Amino acid sequence: MKKGFTVVEIMIVIGIIAILVSIAIPNLLRSRLNANEHYAISNIQTISVAAQTYWSVLDSGDSTIPLPANLSQLYDEGYIDDILGCDSEPCEKNGYKYNIEGTGKTTDFFVYAIPQTSNDGVRSFCSVSDGVTKVNSSGATPADKDACVDWDPL
Repeated sequence: MKKGFTVVEIMIVIGIIAILVSIAIPNLLRSRLNANEHYAISNIQTISVAAQTYWSVLDSGDSTIPLPANLSQLYDEGYIDDILGCDSEPCEKNGYKYNIEGTGKTTDFFVYAIPQTSNDGVRSFCSVSDGVTKVNSSGATPADKDACVDWDPL
């Protein structure tokens, strides 16, 4: 008598494995997307606080001191890591692109994060000097500070 599996038994096992994989992969992708969005929110808050801290430490009563012009200045001063503070913006981390813009005055500062691809995230995030993180469900890039202010608070 021969021992082993029949072709039918192997096909049944392969079918069961395929069903389990088809259930698991979408959940895994959704978990990755949610994690990327949570990282983006956290990174936006970190950059916003770092920019305000940078300004307040250098200000010392002189209102002409500008906010950082780019993310690498925040890295150079030790406020953010080297990935968020890359040399050429937008800086990419955890599936999102980050940028800081404005004239350098406290009221004109804003930072934003947009998904690199639709597989990395769906929503975009931004913050201005008030520190409130805003969200855009379509993943759009804010044109300027006023566009960011018009987004929904998180």
